[in-house]
Amino acid sequence: MPISKPKVVVVMPAYNAAKTLHMTYADLPPGSFDLVILVDDGSSDETATIAREMGLELFVHNQNYGYGANQKTCYREALKAGAGIVVMVHPDYQYDPRLLPEIVRPIQEGRADVVLGSRLMGDSPVKQGMPWWKYVANRFLTSLENHVFGLALAEYHTGYRAFAREALESVNLEMNSDNFIFDQEIVAQLVESRARIAEVPVPTRYFPQASSASFVQSSIYGLAILWLLLRYQLHQWGVPRQRQFESLKRRYAEMPAPGAAK
Repeated sequence: MPISKPKVVVVMPAYNAAKTLHMTYADLPPGSFDLVILVDDGSSDETATIAREMGLELFVHNQNYGYGANQKTCYREALKAGAGIVVMVHPDYQYDPRLLPEIVRPIQEGRADVVLGSRLMGDSPVKQGMPWWKYVANRFLTSLENHVFGLALAEYHTGYRAFAREALESVNLEMNSDNFIFDQEIVAQLVESRARIAEVPVPTRYFPQASSASFVQSSIYGLAILWLLLRYQLHQWGVPRQRQFESLKRRYAEMPAPGAAK
């Protein structure tokens, strides 16, 4: 019998993406995905209306809950839809949708559980439009994260990500923040669950319609990462252990079977 390929579900965490949603969806390579789910996080523009007209699977938050809360809904609904692989594609067109096959390939070939699209693996991101201070901060924080997590990744701060179903099911998404630090919290959880993380190079794209955090927002985000790394390191030392970082996969494996002797 032929081996069936895992269902690929693209999730789009959207907030005021009306100007870029059409071209983002249009650039998704046909045949590389099975379903697109868009979660509108209380947009004030026509994002939800456009998504309905395009026939996307749409979920709408009744207010703006935050980027992390949006991702929680994205992943929850993708898993409910039977996804074998979940790919986050930002509908603001900052990440190239045409690279979707490259993002999912390491998972499809069994070489990785998680794939990050890195802007720091190819040509200079500064030459491609990334502000120099973002580049320096990205490099500094990535070096700290590599030290704490014991990895050697080029970048952690990318919004272009693919997950095997089992990887998402191994982490406690609901204990993570509803804000931007969610991106790094889920990485810490995946590291704790021993997920295999791979990277593929993606170009940097900055233009007026693409969302981009300000210097102040980026500074707050950077401080939040430092606090996260401290908490994770303390968790590793056991002072104290934190449920947020514990792998659900390992926790359930360690539970006694029903009726087993205590």
